[in-house]
Amino acid sequence: MTTYIIKRILLMIPTIFGITIVAFLIIHLAPGDPAAMKARAAEGLMEGLTEEAIQKTRELYGLDKPLYEQYWLWLKRIATLDFGDSIKFNRPIWDVLKERIPVSLKLALTAIILAYLISIPLGIYSASHQYTRLDRTMTLVLFIMYSLPSFWVATMLIVFLGGGDFLDLFPVFGLQSIGAANMSFWGRFWDTAWHLVLPVFCMTYASLAVLSRYMRTSMLEVIRQDYITTARAKGLAEGKVIYKHALRNSLIPIITLLSGILPAVVGGSIIIETIFTIPGMGRLAWEAILARDYPLIMAELIIVSFLTLFGILLSDILYSVVDPRIAFERKG
Repeated sequence: MTTYIIKRILLMIPTIFGITIVAFLIIHLAPGDPAAMKARAAEGLMEGLTEEAIQKTRELYGLDKPLYEQYWLWLKRIATLDFGDSIKFNRPIWDVLKERIPVSLKLALTAIILAYLISIPLGIYSASHQYTRLDRTMTLVLFIMYSLPSFWVATMLIVFLGGGDFLDLFPVFGLQSIGAANMSFWGRFWDTAWHLVLPVFCMTYASLAVLSRYMRTSMLEVIRQDYITTARAKGLAEGKVIYKHALRNSLIPIITLLSGILPAVVGGSIIIETIFTIPGMGRLAWEAILARDYPLIMAELIIVSFLTLFGILLSDILYSVVDPRIAFERKG
């Protein structure tokens, strides 16, 4: 297993390299000049802004060089884990990311853990009580949840539960209340948890619906196998048959989905973080795209690409944990 993990980590390097080439070209083909946009944003502070000032801005950030040279200079910085300076924020990108990554990780990990903790029992119950009234009701509700767009759900939650036109139960801005720094540890903890309720729900419900349906389908396939029939014929309790013999094999498909859910939740929370004014990676990506902040966009892309590859590797490792029969190296 150790040799396999090392090989997979080494394979990440050319994979990320290929991703960066394609992404670098696509990003630079997008319309808009970041130097001109930055100069226009400064027009209110500077009088008589000229083309010369825009050209100096291009030179400052290396945007006047040919595209291949820009990529080579960027690649050399990445080799030393230096993402450069943000065009929009005029700060080292690492400093900006250090502020935003913990916020997105807090949201993403909470959403993923909740999605798996809820979807697995739902899928097991639905499979073991197939075609019952509750199973049909759960299926209908989950399909409706999956079909609802997150921005609409977030808006409705704000209107009905966030002090819009009805109840005022949950805060809808940021992750902390004003004056939270003066609270005790547990006061800050519960204050942050209360702020997380609505955004985490919006980031969880779609994944929950998908995972529970995959869990149901996988469990139905497993409990129809011959060894499950044999276990039941031996007189084992239904709970022991489901949770001891069928569960581990049925977990494999939803472990596979982890490789896609992890980067999607971390990097794809643009809408939710924007609606709830949360200073995370998703909102940062949106701001970088609007400002054509090429270095910051590429930095976020590298992080999401790494999370995707890490998610795939984590899924492979969990395969052997769930089912010891799965091995990635030849056994003697």
